[in-house]
Amino acid sequence: MANALSRLPIQTLVKEPKISEKFEEVLGNKSAQFVTSLINVVNSNQSLKNVDQMSVVASAMVAASLDLPINQNLGYMWLVPYGGKAQPQMGYKGYIQLAQRTGQYEKLTAVPVYEDEFKSYDPLTEKLVYKSNFKDRGDEKPVGYAGRFLLKSGFEKTVYWTRKMIDDHRQQFSKTSGKAKPTGVWASNYDAMALKTVIRNLISKWGPMSVEMQTAYENDEQNVQMETNGIKEVQAEETDQPATNLDQLINGSEEEGSSNGSISNSQSVE
Repeated sequence: MANALSRLPIQTLVKEPKISEKFEEVLGNKSAQFVTSLINVVNSNQSLKNVDQMSVVASAMVAASLDLPINQNLGYMWLVPYGGKAQPQMGYKGYIQLAQRTGQYEKLTAVPVYEDEFKSYDPLTEKLVYKSNFKDRGDEKPVGYAGRFLLKSGFEKTVYWTRKMIDDHRQQFSKTSGKAKPTGVWASNYDAMALKTVIRNLISKWGPMSVEMQTAYENDEQNVQMETNGIKEVQAEETDQPATNLDQLINGSEEEGSSNGSISNSQSVE
């Protein structure tokens, strides 16, 4: 049964009452918009269409439970194919959003640092000598990435990672990012993922973490599963055309381009 469900197209799976009810339970009146976004994300990414579609639903459910958008252009959370399944991958904007919701952060920021801006960094005193030189950098790559938070209690923390530290961490802990040569989101959004690495490490080691933030941390780049009990067999329907509303996707007719045819995580990463 699970294998059969994994091969069904995403627009068929979200018709299943048990799945649609779960999205509605988590998102309320925002569920229709979220499901529309989910189907458009999958239909616009052939790699996601080729993986276990139940893993796509489960990964999307992680984003839904965190109330984060999965529009890949926004950078809050990506759905990333890996080993025949989809995994949820947080972006730095997602971590910032969750931190803001705690109400405990006065400031939280991370920036790329270029060679002409970096002077020195003392990890013991956390003194970063940095002078911003804001300009168009073209293809110039940052030499490092700095992150800092200030809590409303007055506690603050500053960290600095060299580019090599980021890349060593990427190769060791990010299964979906490739090895020496970055792949996937790391290839197309290296700076954004580097900033996410800094913020994720900064918050998880020194910052207050809400239940939402712990959920995000534990499920980031992990295989997640969704219970299939009670999900019946449904007839597959296929459409490759991006939709503009949920009715088009779920109740679509032939003229619209259609033709017949509890979340858990594995071990977390640093």
